[in-house]
Amino acid sequence: MNSAPSIPVLVGVAQLEQRLADPTKAREPLDLMLDAVRSAAADAGSARLLSEATTVRVIRGAWRYADPGRAIAGELGIGRAETTLTQFGGNFVQSVVNQTALDIQAGRHEIAIITGAECSHSYFKARKAGHRQAWRDAPGTPDRIYGKDMPMTGELESAAGLSKPIEYYPMFENALRHSRGESIPEHRARISALWSRFSEVASQNPHAWIRERQSPETIATPTASNRPVSFPYPKLMNSNNNVDQAAALIMCSTAVATRLGIPDEKWIYLWAGTEAHDHPLVSNRDNLYSSPAIRIAGNRCLELAGVAAADLDHVDLYSCFPVAVQVAAAELGLDEQRPLTVTGGLTFAGGPLNNYVMHSIATMVEVLRANDHDKGLVTANGGYLTKHAFGVYSAIPPAQPYRHEDLQDEADRSPRREAVADYTGPITTEAYTVMYGADGPETAYVAGLTPSGERVWASSTNPELLSAMTEEEFCGRPAHMDSQGTVQYG
Repeated sequence: MNSAPSIPVLVGVAQLEQRLADPTKAREPLDLMLDAVRSAAADAGSARLLSEATTVRVIRGAWRYADPGRAIAGELGIGRAETTLTQFGGNFVQSVVNQTALDIQAGRHEIAIITGAECSHSYFKARKAGHRQAWRDAPGTPDRIYGKDMPMTGELESAAGLSKPIEYYPMFENALRHSRGESIPEHRARISALWSRFSEVASQNPHAWIRERQSPETIATPTASNRPVSFPYPKLMNSNNNVDQAAALIMCSTAVATRLGIPDEKWIYLWAGTEAHDHPLVSNRDNLYSSPAIRIAGNRCLELAGVAAADLDHVDLYSCFPVAVQVAAAELGLDEQRPLTVTGGLTFAGGPLNNYVMHSIATMVEVLRANDHDKGLVTANGGYLTKHAFGVYSAIPPAQPYRHEDLQDEADRSPRREAVADYTGPITTEAYTVMYGADGPETAYVAGLTPSGERVWASSTNPELLSAMTEEEFCGRPAHMDSQGTVQYG
């Protein structure tokens, strides 16, 4: 046991779900956060972790709480505690854990509570039944807002009608398929098998929202319950935000853990952490099938931890859509055939908006406690494959103090593409997707490259074209973009 006082450790974790037939009896996110925090202290075996905590850090959610950390601190009797609320982004759980490790190592805090929750399932179920839930206000102003508000949609994207992850990620997926030289059937079979392996993990996860294993054929086949959303993704390849889930982590120094009598078999060390983001506007990225920020920051995290990708025993890659997993695996040098999740991912384990990674870290802690010589990697992603954070964990004490780097300067130097507006003329199709409505295909979005290599965005509502795009490869095809931003082929 390494008892140096400044070494940060995770000592308490908790996850919980709320499944009620009557949504009017559902508890709100703040209540679930409090339950999770108390359960995390019980997991560590020390209620004093709560009474002595000096900071409460909350991951921002779909609710309107102004300062939820203050409400939690008040309920726990630690009104003096610092409160933090993050910006929006699925990357922020890992980033906050990284920062908390730095704060503990530097002596700024000894005990930190991190939590988050979503209740989208009960909220929308109640509204559908004509009941409006009365959630508390949780007023106040956090002592700290963590992270920067990063605009990720510019004028060009907005003019083209692009603003949602379900529009961008399938375009990335189709660009990746083309870059790998796969046919549409080959690609569909491969990513369906990948997602089926994720569902297999979820089937063994007691906290997963969907615990029934889904076969590749079930995932690939559109049905009434697996409707097409955006080519090539049916519903079972999308993040499942329709969940009521909460999680909490408690971190402290090894000195505090020793003083409070927390058994060292509960301790999980964070060996290293990094962050970086890709160019915020998708329009400016060099291509739509890779991530320089993952490559730079993810591999640097492994280097700081002294761990090769092949030596990782457990991995949880952020999995909002299949392309996010494939890109991360490629950039980190991980074989797609190996297990790439410990939870089952955001489709099956559940995707509580920005808080999924708290569940992946909590699960990783449980896995590493049971395998005390193993090492695990957790990755986090926010935006449109934009913002990234990484952490390497183990029950083994690190050979050196926790190491952390922000790799943004290097990521900013990655190749950048210019984009143009009001373009008319020939283009080469770089990527595309077809968005579905209740009655079938509605709109195609196309990323195109001009003869001089600039990126443009185009669209079409031509029914014949939309149908063809779901059956034939359009990446690499020449096209024409008119003054209205409409794409035309042949």
